[in-house]
Amino acid sequence: MVAPPQEFEKDPMPSIKKINSEWVAIVPYAFIASNDATVRFGSDRQWWGERKEGVIKSIQLAKANELKIMIKPQIWMHGNWIGEMDFEVEDDWKDWEESYERYIMTFVDLAIDMDVEMICVGTEIEIASKKRESYWRKLISKIREKYNGEITYSSNWDSYKNIPFWDALDYIGISAYFPLSEAITPNVYYLKYKWGGVKKRLKKFSKHHNKPILFTEYGYLSVDGCAYKTWELEKKRRELPANEKAQSNALEALYSSFWDESWWAGGFLWKWYPNGVAQEGRRAKDYTPQGKMSERTIKKWYQKSMK
Repeated sequence: MVAPPQEFEKDPMPSIKKINSEWVAIVPYAFIASNDATVRFGSDRQWWGERKEGVIKSIQLAKANELKIMIKPQIWMHGNWIGEMDFEVEDDWKDWEESYERYIMTFVDLAIDMDVEMICVGTEIEIASKKRESYWRKLISKIREKYNGEITYSSNWDSYKNIPFWDALDYIGISAYFPLSEAITPNVYYLKYKWGGVKKRLKKFSKHHNKPILFTEYGYLSVDGCAYKTWELEKKRRELPANEKAQSNALEALYSSFWDESWWAGGFLWKWYPNGVAQEGRRAKDYTPQGKMSERTIKKWYQKSMK
């Protein structure tokens, strides 16, 4: 669920519940400058929904609507992708790790106080995850000492094999933006065929680590060619034609490929705007399924888990 700039005008959770969702991910962003090692969060300059008071209210409303919750702290790095963050000086690494721990533990403590079911300890922090294994293991251990819920980490689709601490977690978390087809409106059957090879690799990886795989993020823009390199499509979405059918087909193929796999734990759709309000003013081509063909697709498949 996208964190809103101001307090909710009305409860956004019934619309999430209405499409048969059982979980909601709440994302309190933090920020880091490209020339700085300090993780900054909770500022009054941030959107209300990203700050602690907004997260608390979101959790309260989710629980009132009988939704389970994953808190997914996530870092926005100015001018770069957080997965490429790296430092040459050890003191910079230590500064980053100390401030990141303060950030994560703030929301771990909140998860404990509010009985939240799952916490994600990091999202696509790929170089740091590989180079600083001991830090991550100590952080996870510290969380385990006080938190009884489930813990995961969200790795990018092309980096999950490089994460060295899956054994310490409950799920192998993947941002599942696997590029499948460049077709303008991809065919469901062809997409399922393309998922076949990915599925085999994921199943083998799950079995090797004896852990279920959770799609900590998945989703598609509603534009032409949405099942390909979504990170590139984001940059040119203004020029691309809107295409609800492409988005719906892509989701249909994903669900029909994975739904009955015992090693697949499900996933969190990226993304959903509270009460349908897209602050960026680009909802028609965005990842959200709200008011689109794909909303019916999701509702149909989510109904299966409720039987």
